[in-house]
Amino acid sequence: MTAVFFMAHAGVRIANGTIPRFGAFMEAAGFPYGIQLVWLITLSELIAGTLLILGLYVRWATIPLLVIASMGIVIIHRHAGWFVGEHGTGGSEYSVALILLLLIVAASDRSSSTKMDRNGA
Repeated sequence: MTAVFFMAHAGVRIANGTIPRFGAFMEAAGFPYGIQLVWLITLSELIAGTLLILGLYVRWATIPLLVIASMGIVIIHRHAGWFVGEHGTGGSEYSVALILLLLIVAASDRSSSTKMDRNGA
């Protein structure tokens, strides 16, 4: 389910055509190539989310999503406080919850250790 949250963000960003606006925000925040960066974020959310849903490379797939959620806190949400719904400010509580979920998903992934155990390695 965690993957769906990230994929939904990416899908809405594409469907609503907000990538240029988000790119301009990123450039205003000091990041060069804002639109390209936002496309990288968006594609990472879609690809990593798909890998999580399929149960492939789960630990690796959580890494870009952890970076995205962490940077979202640093760049966007930290100035807005903790609560997401606190006067519509968009605080960091949701991103922290996503980070915790991703850490749980990564820690509970047994796909690689199960394969090693079956092969006697």
